[in-house]
Amino acid sequence: MIEAGDLRMGTVFERDGQLFVCVDYHHIKMGRGTAQVRTRLRNLRTGAIVDETFRPEQRFPMARIEKRKMQYLYSDDGTHHFMDNETYDQVALGSNELGDGLRYLKEGSEIGVLMYEGTPVGVDLPTAVALLVTETEPGYKGDTAMGGNKPARLETGLMVQVPLFVSNGDVIKVDTRSGVYLERA
Repeated sequence: MIEAGDLRMGTVFERDGQLFVCVDYHHIKMGRGTAQVRTRLRNLRTGAIVDETFRPEQRFPMARIEKRKMQYLYSDDGTHHFMDNETYDQVALGSNELGDGLRYLKEGSEIGVLMYEGTPVGVDLPTAVALLVTETEPGYKGDTAMGGNKPARLETGLMVQVPLFVSNGDVIKVDTRSGVYLERA
């Protein structure tokens, strides 16, 4: 069992027969009243996101999630295919199960696929991924890291704000938790 006060980003638990992963949380201590834990939860089966408020002492059963290293192969019609590197078994996940993780996946990359009772339910992305800049305004001589930002489209279609010196063809690292530019790769 896990208490609501112990929920952190990425924690997977069961509630009302459904699997939820904690996407965001805030522990709020009131001056006179009891504390509250405000969470943003994503249903692993449907992909729906809900905002819930709990008392810190509320308890939920922990879900036993197995993480397997798999390679992302390809996508077709909203279905995304992964291959286990050891057994060469292939599994498919829908766009709902991947959620925002779809914006950081490129073919051939290795990620952790979350399995619940032998069924794939989601992915565990690394904290940062390296992606190619495919479209951005050109940089000019004198552009520095402190000069400002501009929008850039990456190879997966993700739009991020990058420093002015980044140009087309550069490979950059992006934080998968916030979608923010980190550095050149």
